[in-house]
Amino acid sequence: MTKVTMTVNGKPVSGEVEGRTLLSQFLREGLGMTGTHIGCDTSQCGACVVHVNGQDVKSCTMFALECEGAEVRTIEGMANADGSLSTIQQAFQDHHGLQCGFCTPGMVMTAAALLEKNPKPSEAEIRDYLEGNICRCTGYHNIVKAIMAASGQDVGAIAAE
Repeated sequence: MTKVTMTVNGKPVSGEVEGRTLLSQFLREGLGMTGTHIGCDTSQCGACVVHVNGQDVKSCTMFALECEGAEVRTIEGMANADGSLSTIQQAFQDHHGLQCGFCTPGMVMTAAALLEKNPKPSEAEIRDYLEGNICRCTGYHNIVKAIMAASGQDVGAIAAE
């Protein structure tokens, strides 16, 4: 067992982990942050996306020890300081960008990373960026609308699939 220390959602945390402990496992089991979902264990679905040092990563592809000293942000850290939903979270709610909710944490984290890199993405850019995230319920249409709305763009022009 090795001690790992990182900052998660602005708070310093540490824990003892085996070398093979995945970041997703450390967050869920070690820290009790179950908002990061594990959907496939093969890096295909994107349900486990978190931000590590400002980059969106699939936490099932990183060892917890790789995050020694890192800044990690999870879905639990996305809300505003007063506990209200962030702009992107509110847009997902307002535009029905979720159904069963299983993919939602990863989608929100991926969308937030996209908007950091590209504050006004086109519909095609959003769909391209979401390529690594799977949703089995919504067909992505409302997720794209939510991201467009969060970026301050008109959602009326989005073509139905």
